Amino acid sequence: MDHATPLEQALHAARALVLADLVAGEVADADVVSLVEDSVTHRRWWVEQWPEGVDYLAGLVAQDVQDALLEKYGRWPLCPVCSQGDPHALDVEPELGPDPHWVCGKAGVKVAAVGALGPVFGAGR
Repeated sequence: MDHATPLEQALHAARALVLADLVAGEVADADVVSLVEDSVTHRRWWVEQWPEGVDYLAGLVAQDVQDALLEKYGRWPLCPVCSQGDPHALDVEPELGPDPHWVCGKAGVKVAAVGALGPVFGAGR
């Protein structure tokens, strides 16, 4: 029997989506996974303060991990759409909202939902 609260279920779902993208991008090393856990811990407190934000957890965890990766390792995930110019990272949109997607701000296109970068990067082929 599953006794997980809706908050815990949402946190587990956000963790799983971001981890799926990290695995797809082949950057899911132990220290990177620790960044996900740090974000989940922080966001647990955040959503306890603002319960209406539970639907925003996946996008916020993705942004937290992306920001932490930028500080330690560099841009992630790199845009697979733009082949010209300087490499740039995808953005999470909406910044604060449900149904987050990775988007290329330069080209103005949705690349994939958060958690669905696998096919974009050819994971599982």
